[in-house]
Amino acid sequence: MAQLHEIPVIVRQMSDTEVLEVAIIENIQRADLNAIEEAASFRQLMDRFGHTQERLAEALNKSRSHIANLLRLLNLPEPIQDMVKDGKLTAGHARALITAPNAAQLARRVTEKGLSVRETENMVRKLAQPQDAQPKPTPKSGEKDVDTRALEADLSAHLKMKVQINHPSSGEGQLVISYRDLDQLDHLCKLLSGQG
Repeated sequence: MAQLHEIPVIVRQMSDTEVLEVAIIENIQRADLNAIEEAASFRQLMDRFGHTQERLAEALNKSRSHIANLLRLLNLPEPIQDMVKDGKLTAGHARALITAPNAAQLARRVTEKGLSVRETENMVRKLAQPQDAQPKPTPKSGEKDVDTRALEADLSAHLKMKVQINHPSSGEGQLVISYRDLDQLDHLCKLLSGQG
């Protein structure tokens, strides 16, 4: 169709595992995936090939926060994931519902009323406050945002150790991992050196 008889190619020898990994990455970049399918693909790459969010972000030319935000969608109840797959809810709406205890019920309300992402966030925030409580002040500059707290929780669960992330708006950040004993420290060292 292009009326070309020769084209430039790169031929690489790959194992079956490498071929599968490249195929998944190419499908993520090429296909018109919804947020849940994209998140499931990220999870598959992490589970099957041991990739970190940072490595995925680099391989897919996406930000680490984009990867982290999509992966959080997999914690939502199935009915909400189905609504995202069907295009009834956006990923932004779904993210706002992650912390809500009655997320499925709220998701139906969001679709029925046609609420924006901002309106959904406000609704979840109001429902999370006790009725007699005063509105909470806006976070101070030193307080951690939701994504940072979620990342701390993910890392703590994965490492089975307490993790703190101190990420100032400018300058270098700090990751603090607390271990109980020398066995945990040894396990951490193995994980960091790729032997765990």
